[in-house]
Amino acid sequence: MPAQANVKVELLALLARRDVAGMRKYCEPWLPADLAPIIADLHVEQLALLFRATSRELAVATFPYLDTEAQRKLLKTLSQEQVAALLNALPPDDRTAFLDELPLDVAMQLLSLLSPEERAVATSLLAYPENSVGRMMTLDYVAVKPDWTVAQVLEHIRHFGYDRETLNMVYVLDEHGRLIDDVRVRRFLLSPLERPVRELMDGNYTTLFPTDDRETALETFRKFDRVALPVCDEQKKIIGIVTVDDMLDVAEEEATEDIQKLGGSEALDEPYTTIALSRMIRKRASWLVVLFLGEMMTATAMGFFEEEIAKAVVLALFVPLVISSGGNAGSQAATLVIRALALGEFKLRDWWSVMRRELVAGVALGLILGVIGFLRIAIWSAFSGIYGPHWPLVGATVGLALVGIVLWGSLVGSMLPLALKRLGFDPATSSAPFVATLVDVTGLIIYFSVALLILRGTML
Repeated sequence: MPAQANVKVELLALLARRDVAGMRKYCEPWLPADLAPIIADLHVEQLALLFRATSRELAVATFPYLDTEAQRKLLKTLSQEQVAALLNALPPDDRTAFLDELPLDVAMQLLSLLSPEERAVATSLLAYPENSVGRMMTLDYVAVKPDWTVAQVLEHIRHFGYDRETLNMVYVLDEHGRLIDDVRVRRFLLSPLERPVRELMDGNYTTLFPTDDRETALETFRKFDRVALPVCDEQKKIIGIVTVDDMLDVAEEEATEDIQKLGGSEALDEPYTTIALSRMIRKRASWLVVLFLGEMMTATAMGFFEEEIAKAVVLALFVPLVISSGGNAGSQAATLVIRALALGEFKLRDWWSVMRRELVAGVALGLILGVIGFLRIAIWSAFSGIYGPHWPLVGATVGLALVGIVLWGSLVGSMLPLALKRLGFDPATSSAPFVATLVDVTGLIIYFSVALLILRGTML
């Protein structure tokens, strides 16, 4: 296979000469996933010429790997017959994902180009709720009967398996089309030819419903470690299957969405480089405004303790230190809990166990930071009088306040995602900046309350 660095130059040369035979021969060795990023930024006319020149199988396999914008531009340059052939040949799940990204009027125009059979498949999949398993499934699977022999199954696979989505799993159906088991194809390959299918069945299988959401499907794939899972209706009749390659895309999208929310932004829903700047600003501005308004409460809290600050100006020196420590601790806890929830490491009913862990962790982390804070004041006071004659009390105030603030931040950061999950919201909404803002305000109250308790009668 040619080196990837030289492919673009050589392809451009073939395109310039309009060497159809050369392009077909040159692209044939490439895997679709490797070829797509190389050709994605070609001029649309060049991309169309390349798709006309390559084999239909390679064109169909490469198309889903192109970004949505490149797919749209490509279809505009192909003839109606070529567009129809490409869409009819696409796997149902890839075609549904593509049509789902288009405006309704454009999607309807493309649906009209499909054959009656493929149009029925496409409309049935698009009828399911957005982000549901039904939108992701394909109808291309291998099904057999329990009274068949291994030889019959293998012959069936050879005859009908070429255009199936995956051959890793074979689904056993009864006479009414109900799923009764799934069997890995390796068991057929390693079994005597005369052995009946029912002897290979163990009844150990799991299914999805077409209305299940993508997160449910992803968790099921993780739990049972399958390369494909069947999708059944209420009567256990198999409708289609969902494959692990689609789940990898879902996992990437979900992780991206959570990371963007953790950063204090709405999910972009599009790649950063292609989303319209105005849409990105709107999505980022909403959270920034909310956080800004929240931080205004910090100024209000500072104003409430104005007299104390005037009497002991030294206390103001440590305000950024103590409140940022609480925000950092809360952000840590929120991130850990949100990720643990996403991985299914615990359930909502385990909230008390999480709280107990954070109580211990918060106290321990607060003590560590409190001791460091006290030592810092003690060391500085040994060489200067910046903290005055009552520096031990100032150090004790900072140290104890850090224990309380870090403990409070850890509890807020860990419990807020669980509360949001219980209310039906996305836990990632309790983003790190949001937790930090909330803890900033309450942290000030804790800090000055500790100061009033320790410094009353001396500096206050």
